[in-house]
Amino acid sequence: MLIFAIALLIIVVLLLAEMPIAFAFGIGALVFGIGTGSNISFLIPYAYQTTTSFALLALPLFVLAGTIMAESGISNRLLDFVNSIVGRIKGGLGAVTIVTCALFGAISGSSSAAIAAIGQIMIPRMVREGYPVGHATALVACSSVLALMIPPSIPMIVFAVTGGLSVGAAFLSTIIPGIMLALLYIALNFFFLRNNNDIQVEEKLPLGQAISGVGRSGKKAFWALLMPLIILGTIYGGIATPTEAAAIALVYATVVGFLIYRSLSFKDFWKATKWAAITTGSIITVLFFLFMMSRSMVLQQVPGQIADLLLDLSENRILLLLLINLVLLLMGMIVDDISGSVLAAVVLLPVANELGIHPIHFAAIVGTNLGLGNVSPPCAPMLYMAAGVSKITLDKYIGITLKFLCLGHLPMVMLVTFLPELSLFLPKMLMGIQ
Repeated sequence: MLIFAIALLIIVVLLLAEMPIAFAFGIGALVFGIGTGSNISFLIPYAYQTTTSFALLALPLFVLAGTIMAESGISNRLLDFVNSIVGRIKGGLGAVTIVTCALFGAISGSSSAAIAAIGQIMIPRMVREGYPVGHATALVACSSVLALMIPPSIPMIVFAVTGGLSVGAAFLSTIIPGIMLALLYIALNFFFLRNNNDIQVEEKLPLGQAISGVGRSGKKAFWALLMPLIILGTIYGGIATPTEAAAIALVYATVVGFLIYRSLSFKDFWKATKWAAITTGSIITVLFFLFMMSRSMVLQQVPGQIADLLLDLSENRILLLLLINLVLLLMGMIVDDISGSVLAAVVLLPVANELGIHPIHFAAIVGTNLGLGNVSPPCAPMLYMAAGVSKITLDKYIGITLKFLCLGHLPMVMLVTFLPELSLFLPKMLMGIQ
């Protein structure tokens, strides 16, 4: 435990010094492995074998499918469709942003991709129509983490593979919480803007024209909206595994981009492929060192010792669940969602098992809580990425961000933690898990 604490401290210091995550964990893994006398020649082949598993192959396929859809102009079509429904209501553009981030998350599986694709369009547009720039920034940042909860979620794939769980069941566990959080953010958005008279709203159309507009934009966005249904339908219909569904999604995205929308050029395709390769390479490098460290921790029985330590602190289940959530929140603040998923599966899943928490329920707790950490100061990687798009200082958006988090995301974390059926209902109904 002492050597683990030293390795963990080294990792945190290196991360705060802005060393790349992969190298920080690589050094931490090396320190822990040498300090505990682990056989490095055993850990490296194990890490290699795990990163080349069939289930994890879904990761690069989903990343590439998402980047191809983004290059195809899919985000604009989604925005136009949602805007045709609620865009002419005061605060409606904020609702458009939230829903589109959720939909784009269902295509790309990545929070950062949602900020890059949606934030660069919606933040300037909201500001032009009278939204406070801090509100627009906070809205994009907080909504981006819906990508962790609306499948296919890349962090959920990683958590399931690391923890030996069903990827499909892990996907299902966060759907209901994700939809509820999106609706909660929409309600808060309208509430916060209720007295803002600077917001410009387009004149409302007669019912017939409004329905016609929704139909036109829906027709243009039809193939984009169909993609998540195809992915989830093939998985839960028993037609394909998540990895096979990712391959189907990739083929589908390519066909839609080239032949249906005809907005994808070979230059764009190459750009998307190159970006996906870089993204996948960085993720796999992080995972490689994390798998090395996690295997060494298991061999040294560190997860069991941590579980015993927490159980020695208290036998109160509620207190222990709150403590686990606090640890997850700190993880989300310090590292990205994928690294946090691996650490949660290795360090905290055994604790959850000791407490009698269903592993799929715990997957939902992890997915919901890591998203909160990713937009919670002081580190908040997704929050600062959104601020980089709007180019504003911390004081302009920190207040409204904390309001969204405290009144929206934090209550949802508590609901998911203490109402297991929110996350277990769909896995039980569609996959028959016990």
